[in-house]
Amino acid sequence: MHTVVVGTSGTTPEDVIAVARANAKVELSAEALAALARAREIVDALAAKPEPVYGVSTGFGALASRHISPELRAQLQRNIVRSHAAGMGPRVEREVVRALMFLRLKTVASGHTGVRPSVAQTMADVLNAGITPVVHEYGSLGCSGDLAPLSHCALTLMGEGDAEGPDGVVKPAGELLAAAGIEPVELREKEGLALLNGTDGMLGMLCMALADLKKLYTSADITAALSLEALLGTDKVLAPELHAIRPHPGQGASAANMLAVLKDSGLTGHFQEEEAPRVQDAYSVRCAPQVNGAGRDTIAYALTVAERELASAVDNPVVLADGRVESNGNFHGAPVAYVLDFLAIAAADLGSIAERRTDRLLDKNRSHGLPPFLADDAGVDSGLMIAQYTQAALVSEMKRLAVPASADSIPSSAMQEDHVSMGWSAARKLRTAVDNLTRIIAVEMYAATRGIELRKGLTPAPASQAAITAARAAGVQGPGPDRFLAPDLAAADAFVREGKLVAAVETVTGRLA
Repeated sequence: MHTVVVGTSGTTPEDVIAVARANAKVELSAEALAALARAREIVDALAAKPEPVYGVSTGFGALASRHISPELRAQLQRNIVRSHAAGMGPRVEREVVRALMFLRLKTVASGHTGVRPSVAQTMADVLNAGITPVVHEYGSLGCSGDLAPLSHCALTLMGEGDAEGPDGVVKPAGELLAAAGIEPVELREKEGLALLNGTDGMLGMLCMALADLKKLYTSADITAALSLEALLGTDKVLAPELHAIRPHPGQGASAANMLAVLKDSGLTGHFQEEEAPRVQDAYSVRCAPQVNGAGRDTIAYALTVAERELASAVDNPVVLADGRVESNGNFHGAPVAYVLDFLAIAAADLGSIAERRTDRLLDKNRSHGLPPFLADDAGVDSGLMIAQYTQAALVSEMKRLAVPASADSIPSSAMQEDHVSMGWSAARKLRTAVDNLTRIIAVEMYAATRGIELRKGLTPAPASQAAITAARAAGVQGPGPDRFLAPDLAAADAFVREGKLVAAVETVTGRLA
């Protein structure tokens, strides 16, 4: 377990994953602690002045016109956390909450929020103690930041509300802090507001989705190649010179992956030898690099947006280097929300084309000699008929999840916050989409490997054989009479989800893109 050092200049997607999923320890750099102290001096100086300053000595949002006297300001900061911790619905995943807390700490450490060093240190201590606030599914509109989710995290820092301990048991946050030797924070001017005003939840989910999708797109290139092979298709359409004349980077990478998987295959290119020869393969086979590649390019753009946001200090108001404390709109989640929705659209299309190839493998009129539904004794056996139904149901849901959340906006805060991003909602549905896409690719892999094994007398590519051998060793069974299918599909899901499909193929091909 390594340590992630948080400085003033942001963080990386890899650090987010390390903290969220691998429980990496967090440490504040000396530079960050110095920047925190400098910014706090500015806030303290402004708090001592009679003139109202938003977030320091005023109310918030639609209540910003009220000047708050010094004796009420600590109560004001406590109250904003308590009142904004208004989430509802099921708990969100531990990794999401850890990413949320870490990214808020990243902005706090920038020195642009005015939070005291001691508060930032407590945030790091809570992460390092494995204490995870209970955060609920609903409560963020993706503007003024992920307010309710971040408020539940801030509530834990105060020793209030509920949190999950390192043992996975939910207890009152105060008890967990005491057990870890962590003193609850007493919030001062601006600090409550600074802990709530960020795109941290949607950004954390974006970083994790990008990591998952990158692996899934490589898996999808492999399963597309396996399906092409099982359908006796041609690999000539994957030639580099064809993709060079339409130079989308992702398309070229996907075609190269497929070509590497199919190297030395004895199954490709047989369509001209059939009784009813094909002039060319169906779109779902022939255009796989174009569809997979477009998704890859969408991932690349989304990563650019994520890296910009990871380098940002998102708060309102912010403390500037020249000593000014200025209101702004940088908390609006539109940049992140858009790419979350773009990724859901790309993922839905990838799932859709994978399902079309699976259906083709199962249809005796289009599979070019494979048995109906890849069954052992069609009629007595149903084969993979209902596996494709399950895949189709997943694809249908993917299409619903592709409807953009960011196209919606519901005004809030007495019309002060009259246009919001819905970025949190975009992130939540993308997580479901990524989960479903894994299952869809697993079903295609299951069908394609069975189809290849049913091509008696023909030798698959060495990389394909490596995938088949590894899948069978992992409990993904091959052709045969009907059996309880759900365990096979679960094994196929795990095989793809855990990266074993890619790992098996790369033992032959070397590293794939």
